[in-house]
Amino acid sequence: MDEVLKEYGMRLLVNEETGVRMQLVSIIGEIEGHESASSQTKTTKYEHMLPILASLEQSDKLDGILFLINTVGGDVSCGLALAEMIAGLSKPTVALVVGDSHSIGVPLSVAADYTVIAPSATVIIHPVRMSGMVLGAPQTYEYFRLIQERITGFIAAHSNVSEDTIEQWMITPGILSRDLGTILVGRQAVEAGLYQCVGGIHEALQELQQRIAKNRTDICS
Repeated sequence: MDEVLKEYGMRLLVNEETGVRMQLVSIIGEIEGHESASSQTKTTKYEHMLPILASLEQSDKLDGILFLINTVGGDVSCGLALAEMIAGLSKPTVALVVGDSHSIGVPLSVAADYTVIAPSATVIIHPVRMSGMVLGAPQTYEYFRLIQERITGFIAAHSNVSEDTIEQWMITPGILSRDLGTILVGRQAVEAGLYQCVGGIHEALQELQQRIAKNRTDICS
């Protein structure tokens, strides 16, 4: 168990009173995609997470999943793949943003059924960026636009924020110096409609256990 915690940031949480079994899954650091990050960089490797999520979905011994999120973003395509996997889980899921949910971390944080954000945690929504050489051609800008639409569409579908509002958060048209996007802290993110609750681990676990109890009742009825 300690090796699993060290390698993947996962821990099985068991409520001794109710027998509820919840899997804690950490999404931290940089979302590592098709290219390996520096060995000095804390990462969440999507090629590890995809099969882990699939196995959690298939487990009959697991009642729900708590996602602990503190990420600065990373690979857009792979981050969206992880977000789609989380959104597709049939087990009750709750996410807790405890530090940062930046860039592609935003779709990941809204993918769960319910999201709690710590009072001091930050959310940063900014335009799609790409490292390395970028060809300044119409096709390049069209490609960026399509990626951005995938992100805004996913966030809007899993929150109470419209695509237009998310696009406004990303950038003020025509002002390049404003491409840092928008920063929301704790309660601001809830008031904006991204998340459902300001709180911490207690609130997140309480919500998850309530959803598990309701899920059990629905199955039995």
